[in-house]
Amino acid sequence: MKKKSNEIIQNIKDLFKSVRVKLFLTLSITTLVIIIFLIIVNNMALGNFYLYSKKNTLKDVYNQLNSYYNGENHDLDLEDEMERIAIKNNFDILIRDEDNISIYSSSPDFYYTIDLPNRFDINNSENILDSNENFEIKQNKDSRNGLNYLMLSGRLDNGYLVYIRVPITSIQDSVTISNNFLLLIACITILISALIVSVISKKFTEPILELNKIAKKMANLDFSHKYKESKVDDEINNLGKSINLMSDKLEATIKQLRNSNIELERDIEEKSKIDEMRTTFISDVSHELKTPIALIQGYSEGLIENVNTDEESRKFYAEVILDEANKMNRLVQQLLELMKLEYGKRDFNNTTFDVVEVEKEVVRKSKVMLEEENVSVEFEGLESLNVYADDFYIEQVITNYLTNAIKNVKEVDGEKFIKIENTINKNNKKALIKVFNTGNNINEEDLNRIWNRFYKVDKSRNRQQGGTGIGLAFVKAIMTNYNNDYGVINKDNGVEFYFELDQKNKK
Repeated sequence: MKKKSNEIIQNIKDLFKSVRVKLFLTLSITTLVIIIFLIIVNNMALGNFYLYSKKNTLKDVYNQLNSYYNGENHDLDLEDEMERIAIKNNFDILIRDEDNISIYSSSPDFYYTIDLPNRFDINNSENILDSNENFEIKQNKDSRNGLNYLMLSGRLDNGYLVYIRVPITSIQDSVTISNNFLLLIACITILISALIVSVISKKFTEPILELNKIAKKMANLDFSHKYKESKVDDEINNLGKSINLMSDKLEATIKQLRNSNIELERDIEEKSKIDEMRTTFISDVSHELKTPIALIQGYSEGLIENVNTDEESRKFYAEVILDEANKMNRLVQQLLELMKLEYGKRDFNNTTFDVVEVEKEVVRKSKVMLEEENVSVEFEGLESLNVYADDFYIEQVITNYLTNAIKNVKEVDGEKFIKIENTINKNNKKALIKVFNTGNNINEEDLNRIWNRFYKVDKSRNRQQGGTGIGLAFVKAIMTNYNNDYGVINKDNGVEFYFELDQKNKK
């Protein structure tokens, strides 16, 4: 519950950070301040201005009546003119002669009002708003109806008494109506302002929000988004151009830094690989050369000490030394080649060739070994299969598989043979080559280990039959470079090794 409350508070805070909301609040507050100011002015000044205006009107009417009775306008009908003035200004007019006899009254009520006691105290000197030697203007209240009036009472130049009054209670209603009207205007103004601000702010905030979005992506090193420049030459468009320019320069700089970093990492990795190759090579060579070095040392000491004096024995000692030296040389060369393959230091001369022809050539070269083991080789599947690879290294793979098969072939259920099968993998359309030999299965724990350098399943094999122990490691290194599958599967009556090759250039 607390988490939800915090989220609501955070959303409200984020809302007030919006430019649209800020513009709307600013305009609304400004409108309210203006309206409140007008209402205050209304309450303080409108009544006084109204009284001032009515006083001047009373004076003007008095002057007009004075001029009428002075005979300045002979063509006017005095009663019609006074009635017109009374109706126009909402005045009550009463004129009496020197004997206090009524000559004209615009309202019978006003006629009797003047004569009623305590209705209007025209002789009261309080509440006098204006006066001179001819008239005075007072603010009085009618005790009968409770209305406030402005009353001008005076004497014309011809001696007539004149009374003119105007109700002023309506001014309070006018102020109230005016204030309510101003509040209504304020509400309408705020609503219209909301619409106007929404439209106007959208025009200004959309590009700003877009620039903000681009800036955030730039902060995350994403330079794919660019500001869509417009034809309007204003500050926002110029800012957008500047951000696009900065984005391009940052992208180029970071790309350059990344390339430099990749090159640096490559150099470090290269150095690390070289060090690892050197360490591994020294370790392997040291391990594998112990036996031939010991043999060479022993037979050499025998020759020096003349252990056997006959010529045939010395010749045998020399042949052993030469044979072990050749094995050492071959082993070192194979290790160097394997290191280059494992660490990607060997370039392949890839061409399209028929792998079946290579297989037949390997079988032909192994004829002596096959005859010694009294084993035949069978071909199954496609009679011709073109692949794209380096034929020299693929020949090494086939040779290693075939040699391994010859060394491990045994008679099972009266059968003893090696089978080479050439097919197409239906799943990935790659060439699939299989080499099967009858014999014992490989233990499950040895299926993955046989691909390691110098690992031999049969530890009892002698040096003449066991080989160097890096043949299958060669296969693994070559197939890994080509990113193709390879492996071994135990069958009911033997073991099957396989590998895949591309039929054409991947590029």
